[in-house]
Amino acid sequence: MQKLIRGLKLRQAIAINMIDMVGIGPFITIPFIIGAMNGPQCIVAWILGAILSFCDGCVWSELGAKWPQAGGSYVFLQNLYGKEKYGRYFSFLYIWQTTIQAPLVIASGAIGFAQYLQYLIPLNTLQQKCVSGALVLCLVLLLYRKITDIGKISVFMWMIVAGTILWLILSGITHFRPELAFTYSQDAFNLSPIFFIGLGHATTKTIYSFLGYYNVCHLGGEIEEPEKNIPKSIFISILGITVLYLLMQIVVLGVIPWQEAKESEFIVSTFFERIYGITAAKIATALILFIAISSLFSVMLGYSRVPYAAAVDGNYFKIFSKLHPTKHFPHISLLILGAVAFCFSLLFKMKEIISAIIIMRILIQFVSQSIGVILLHQRNKKESLPYKMPLFPIPALIGIAVWLFVFATSEWKYILFALSIILSGTILFLIFSRKQQKWPFPSNV
Repeated sequence: MQKLIRGLKLRQAIAINMIDMVGIGPFITIPFIIGAMNGPQCIVAWILGAILSFCDGCVWSELGAKWPQAGGSYVFLQNLYGKEKYGRYFSFLYIWQTTIQAPLVIASGAIGFAQYLQYLIPLNTLQQKCVSGALVLCLVLLLYRKITDIGKISVFMWMIVAGTILWLILSGITHFRPELAFTYSQDAFNLSPIFFIGLGHATTKTIYSFLGYYNVCHLGGEIEEPEKNIPKSIFISILGITVLYLLMQIVVLGVIPWQEAKESEFIVSTFFERIYGITAAKIATALILFIAISSLFSVMLGYSRVPYAAAVDGNYFKIFSKLHPTKHFPHISLLILGAVAFCFSLLFKMKEIISAIIIMRILIQFVSQSIGVILLHQRNKKESLPYKMPLFPIPALIGIAVWLFVFATSEWKYILFALSIILSGTILFLIFSRKQQKWPFPSNV
């Protein structure tokens, strides 16, 4: 039987994580975040997003080091809750959710790319859809190669990504105006319900910008020395991106008044235009578009391994389990994922799907995994784990609390959407289980 190749080293794993995290997200969401908090106090939302990433990263590090296989959460949920009963149920819900959510994530990045391209080339709505759809197809072609080549491409992409953000930060520092960045209104920190609702909405957007710190777990079957490299790559990625995001938000506010920034469609392009002029702004915009491509490259790479893992186990359509005969990667899974993402990129708008992407995953994936890690420790108190989170179970409990805060402060339409995914997935699970005579239905044998 063909197997995945463990061809990704630590440096390549970090690069894949970071280019996943820094996509078009922060360049699109900064105005939303400032607007939700209505002032420079929006930095609190970035800090809360970073804290959640670190706490949740502890959970992913434990699980990724213990079960370094393709599929990430699919494998984790099965092992945490048992492959025959609840683990099979939770992992099925996750695959069902991923079937919808993964193409949405890819589509959101492609739509964001098309929107930002308008700074360079005016586009009507139809032309934007054509650009976003074409980008998805190009990424499928770029990913249609063996994993060792993917690793080399990822490192090159991360060098461009890091260079662009450092240019932004250094430019902002040299033109920084403290009276813009640190001037707050009198009610900025009025801890009313409105403040916390705004914080919840803003944190949803910062989390969207942080997502991707766990991407190496989806590629667990292709990481060298996964017990060491998966936790290292997760925490190095989160720490590095946290520093970059905080500095980026502060310097943007130190150049552009927050009242103007919250209304900007091209916040970073405007930032460079304000400092250096239109030519530099166009160069910066081109680099941001490259960052968007790099992020989608990493996202599609990781998610293409999830249905593959389920199919290998016999819990999803068998066709997804096929590997390319010479390049040894799940090419059918990649092609189908790309096709669905292509369709979604033509149908949806960016702002509509960012919140939906986050909220639909909280209960099924993030909270379930955190609770599962706590139960794992209780069941196997004497078992030595390849990696154990510091101060257990505090990071997991903090993660659960923040995830539930974000869920509870979301708009009702997104909460209902998330619950509908769980309900529809449960119905499908029961139909399949009855057909296969598996739990919770008794066997005739």
